[in-house]
Amino acid sequence: MAFLRSVNPIDLGPKIYGRNVMLRVPQTSDYQAWAALREESRAFLTPWEPTWPRDDLTRTAFRRRIKRYLQDIRDDRAYPFLIFAGNERILIGGLTLSNVRRGVAMTCSVGYWIGERYARKGYMTDALSAVVQFCFDELALHRIEAACLPHNKASIALLKRCGFQEEGYARGYLKINGTWQDHLLFAILADDHAP
Repeated sequence: MAFLRSVNPIDLGPKIYGRNVMLRVPQTSDYQAWAALREESRAFLTPWEPTWPRDDLTRTAFRRRIKRYLQDIRDDRAYPFLIFAGNERILIGGLTLSNVRRGVAMTCSVGYWIGERYARKGYMTDALSAVVQFCFDELALHRIEAACLPHNKASIALLKRCGFQEEGYARGYLKINGTWQDHLLFAILADDHAP
């Protein structure tokens, strides 16, 4: 796995390479592919995500999202990525490192989504593994946290495959699909991660 740091001020941030995927910060030119993938996967994603705002898939909302993303990266608060697969660099999903905390914590949270037609093909395992290495090697974090619904067997298996350990159960942890729902809590430490 390799990481490319931005050297051009026009570039929007780091790029991360796994075996079969490339992750980079979303750009305004990604709007059509992003909106199409999210719309075609809406029924697949809805049970696992917060309720989408009415204007979520509009170009205006996407521009606002990009602006916020760039500010979050500048402030070292979050690192959003889109995931691309294949030589054609087809958009297949997204992954965000959020709630970056420095000082005595040196931690962040990770969340992810994938388009329905790309699910269960190993892409997210590749992407999450590459991002874990990025967090420890490039961001110098000590801990990465993740949460998932107790009945999301695919996400639980993904986290375990990538070296995350289950640490607890949080009642009413996040509002998913309009309802406060319990979550399983997972984490991986830099000491757990073998390069």
